[in-house]
Order: sequence, then C-alpha cells, then structure tokens
Amino acid sequence: MNPDFSKGLVPAVVQDADTSRVLMLAYMDDEAWRKTRETGRAWFHSRERGLWEKGATSGNTMEVVEVRLDCDGDSVLLRVHPAGPACHTGAESCFFNVVD
Repeated sequence: MNPDFSKGLVPAVVQDADTSRVLMLAYMDDEAWRKTRETGRAWFHSRERGLWEKGATSGNTMEVVEVRLDCDGDSVLLRVHPAGPACHTGAESCFFNVVD
C-alpha cells in the first residue's frame, strides 16, 4: 500500500510509539515516502526546504517503528521512537499551545 499522491503532498502525523503522544505534523511526497520506507527514519517534504530528514542537523532523528495509512490513503501516521525533542523550539511535541 502507498499513499495517494495524485493531489500532491499528504499530511503525516508523527506519534511517539511508546506514549502515543502526537509529536508533530509534516507533509510527505512520494520521495519522502520512499526514503522513510527505505531507511526506517522519518523523511518529509517542505515547499521551502524540499526533501529533509527529521533531525539530520539537530540529531533528533525519528526511528519509524510502524507506518499506517488512513482509510482513504491520503494521510500517513508514523509511529516513531524519537531521539530527542520533535519541535524546533526544543519542546517534546510541537503541540504545546493550549487554546482557551
């Protein structure tokens, strides 16, 4: 099974495999999908950066332990073992802003 990239990038939700905490949201294209599957590490696509491996510069890589697709094949869930914080701010998760 592969995601449906016919409409462009697909969202990739990244979740800690041990705690089930949502760590971040990024986007994948077919190249990021292939690199993730080949290397066992999380790769994404950004319109600004192009293809990038999570943690390649910071060391906070993500080992992918399970990949799931949603029912329509247009979203990806990566369950990972993170080597450090997911957020560029240093926070464990990018989802730390609580809205009242």
